Amino acid sequence: MADTQRSAYERVQLARSKDRPNIQDYIDHLFTDFFEQRGDRASMDDGSIVGGIAMLGDRPVTVIGHRKGKTLEENVRCNFGMPQPEGYRKAMRLMRQAEKFGRPVITFVDTPGAYPGLEAERHGQGEAIAQSIMLMSSLTVPVITLVTGEGSSGGALAISVANSLWMLENAVYSVLSPEGFAAILWKDGSRAADAAELMKLTAQELAACGVADRVIPEPEHGFTGDCTAFYRDLREQLIEEIELLSSRSGAALSSERYKKFRAIGDCRS
Repeated sequence: MADTQRSAYERVQLARSKDRPNIQDYIDHLFTDFFEQRGDRASMDDGSIVGGIAMLGDRPVTVIGHRKGKTLEENVRCNFGMPQPEGYRKAMRLMRQAEKFGRPVITFVDTPGAYPGLEAERHGQGEAIAQSIMLMSSLTVPVITLVTGEGSSGGALAISVANSLWMLENAVYSVLSPEGFAAILWKDGSRAADAAELMKLTAQELAACGVADRVIPEPEHGFTGDCTAFYRDLREQLIEEIELLSSRSGAALSSERYKKFRAIGDCRS
């Protein structure tokens, strides 16, 4: 059940909660026969991006998503969900493969942003993000993105240029974190709650101005109990949306996706 009384920053904190499902939970509950594919075929495998082929009902799909851990050890292994350039190049490899074989692409976004380290910059972080955005804009297969937690900065946008962009009820999607916004605007990162109210980053606000196409209700008790009904309903919605998008031509899918994201800058409060 939606809680309309929560502040924007309360939703930011919920989006970051370690109790929320991660990409592996969605793979386990929504798909069958998942086959993970690793590596960018140039340098290394980045564990903060998971990708592979799976079955959604009776249809093969390509699944790509950010990986966050649920413990400190898991988060260290997947760099707290902050991809290196190699992660985005792996994602692009899987997108090209999906287009070659006509498979829809489903992405799951949950990241504080792309990794900002010196080594990532040396390996072409900005170029990898830009190439991924450009590639997704031109794909001729259906693309659905689910923002499941925190969707911040170009690190989120790089795998979320979709025909249908859905957000969980307490997910957020923004150009940067509220802390970063406050530090830039007011030179005071402690004003993150004030920044969150200005940024229009909640699912409800983004749906109102046409950025998010659908808001997915979360279990009333949160994600700490039985979530069977939540996953069942989400799976059914994905199957229906894939069927709808698959009825359109590749040229139409690409054109609609491009126009959708070009229009985002027209959003007004």
